[in-house]
Amino acid sequence: MKTLFLSAVLLVASLSCDASSRAFTLRVVETSDVHGSFFPYDMIDRKPKKGSMARVSTYVNELRKQYGKNLLLLDNGDILQGQPVSYFSNFIDTAEVNIASQVVNYMGYDAVTIGNHDVEPGHGVYDKWIKEHKMPVLGANVINAATGEPYLKPYTIINREGCKIAVLGLLTPAIPNWLPQNIWSGLRFDDMVSSARHWMRILKDVEKADVVIGLFHSGKSGGITTPEYEEDASEKVAKEVPGFDLVLFGHDHTRHLDNVVNVAGDTVLCMDPANNAITVADASLTIGKEEGKWRVLDKKGELKDVTTLPVDENYMTYFKPFIDKANAFANEKIGEFKHAIKTADSYFGNSAFNDLILNLELQITHADIAFNAPLSFNSTINAGQVYMSDMFKLYKYENQLYVMRLTGDEIRKHLEMSYDLWMNTMTSPDDHLLLLDNHTYGDAQRMGFKNFSFNFDAAAGIDYTVDVTKPNGKKVKILQMSDGTPFDSKKWYKVAVNSYRANGGGELLTKGAGIPKDSLENRIVWRSERDQRYYLMQEIKRQGVLDPQPNHNWKVIPEEWTKPAAARDRKLLFGE
Repeated sequence: MKTLFLSAVLLVASLSCDASSRAFTLRVVETSDVHGSFFPYDMIDRKPKKGSMARVSTYVNELRKQYGKNLLLLDNGDILQGQPVSYFSNFIDTAEVNIASQVVNYMGYDAVTIGNHDVEPGHGVYDKWIKEHKMPVLGANVINAATGEPYLKPYTIINREGCKIAVLGLLTPAIPNWLPQNIWSGLRFDDMVSSARHWMRILKDVEKADVVIGLFHSGKSGGITTPEYEEDASEKVAKEVPGFDLVLFGHDHTRHLDNVVNVAGDTVLCMDPANNAITVADASLTIGKEEGKWRVLDKKGELKDVTTLPVDENYMTYFKPFIDKANAFANEKIGEFKHAIKTADSYFGNSAFNDLILNLELQITHADIAFNAPLSFNSTINAGQVYMSDMFKLYKYENQLYVMRLTGDEIRKHLEMSYDLWMNTMTSPDDHLLLLDNHTYGDAQRMGFKNFSFNFDAAAGIDYTVDVTKPNGKKVKILQMSDGTPFDSKKWYKVAVNSYRANGGGELLTKGAGIPKDSLENRIVWRSERDQRYYLMQEIKRQGVLDPQPNHNWKVIPEEWTKPAAARDRKLLFGE
């Protein structure tokens, strides 16, 4: 009997060993830059939405039927901002758990990172949001400046089939370029490559991780690069820091699927699903043992379009009480427009859309001059009743409104850089008016432009011309103040700008106007307590009925060239 018992024990042990050594498939699904796309209805445009987490939920549920716990679900940040549902949850319905936390908790995410637009609503919002998660919020290079320790959990270890899987989170360190310090007070954002090297040593030597996944809210490459930081460094980390098997990234709103070879000669699968829960990154890792150690034996990835999938009806039922509340907020009537206004007009000269914002900025702040750029590529607010949801077309981000002191010469230089980014230098009447790029027509951020349109600042309060036959830096001529008084290049003026621009965003004030970055704070003479959209909304409520018109305070010359060129470019970009 003893012999039989011993044989049985040995058999069980052998089977257990075989089971723990068997290769298995790990499916890893990533969402990124969801931007409030939780439900299949766009509350801004008041129409059905292509993607949404309601469809992602359907996709994940089907995979879980096959893979069970061997399905990892990860989110890569920028989930807190972008739709009225987000604003409602962040700033209105604050007693409840944030809708972004509710969604990832409901769907059973294993880990999430923080994005730059998650920082944008401020400490009061994102600190609450972080605490509400049932899974770790990662950010190894988001550092508590007082202690030098990570403000967020740097990584998480997930055990599957006896294999230790580490997920390391990183955030683009370019936050100080976009957001004023009061929003991220007490924090610093370290370099991604050096942070990854530091934590990789811990993951390998201390945690003994078998598989390492990077979850980076940073684009593939490029972006803003300064001596202090590199905005988009995901590919650089994958190449320069050995140890990653899979790098999942986002931030740049562009689909990527690449295999890169790192400095150790190993292949790293790199994936970016872009934005708005239209696509997910889906990686399949075959993991097995070689020489007694777990290894990724094979890996492949797919960028899966979820727009054709049905919504998860259980998901929709669960969130219906919140949806009803958010819809009531978005459908609040706040005013009336006598005619429609379009963002598209803003790229070709004076526009009612952009000038409405500029004029409201001047009314709110009593500044001398105002700057603003189109923040949406192609939005329309129709004539008639204006709703709360329309405010998210009018102003996309949760920027504050600032007033700064600038000299006349700095104002001109600021505009020079703006139009250099915006307008082509025409050498013949057949040239493009706008500075376009054939490679960016499918880019969700540039949309056919060479540069980001949210840096195309126009001005109100001054009259000026833009001569597109002149070389860069020589295009703008300021004629006078719009009230008819002289404009003085040496005089100090009060200028209304958003907080992104006041903080150096787009480099129009630093590289353009020539103001040192560390001097910008001293130029600020007033800042709003709440976001700019709130003040625009309040002013529209106060006025009731508005008749937005172009200011006609600037024009692009020579008109015999620019008008036909504008018509051609408009048809190319907008089909009009």
